Amino acid sequence: MRLRVEFTTEPFDLDEAPAHAVVAREVIQSAGLDAVDVGPFGNTAEGGADEVLTAVDSLLRRALASGATRVSLQVNVIGEEGR
Repeated sequence: MRLRVEFTTEPFDLDEAPAHAVVAREVIQSAGLDAVDVGPFGNTAEGGADEVLTAVDSLLRRALASGATRVSLQVNVIGEEGR
């Protein structure tokens, strides 16, 4: 199964990316996922279910440990692996 994850971390800081946002983006960018898109107000990535779920676990743990007070995420099934 292929999944798409969309997430944001809070609190926001428009002047400088907070540590929790930087960590969350690093987790997603280094997870070997497809179609990674990071931005100031939201981030998305796609990949196989195991890879996405492992990345989400790490993202939540590391972002919260780095000062996030809220992590909003959505995970969608977008297809079957290999199709």
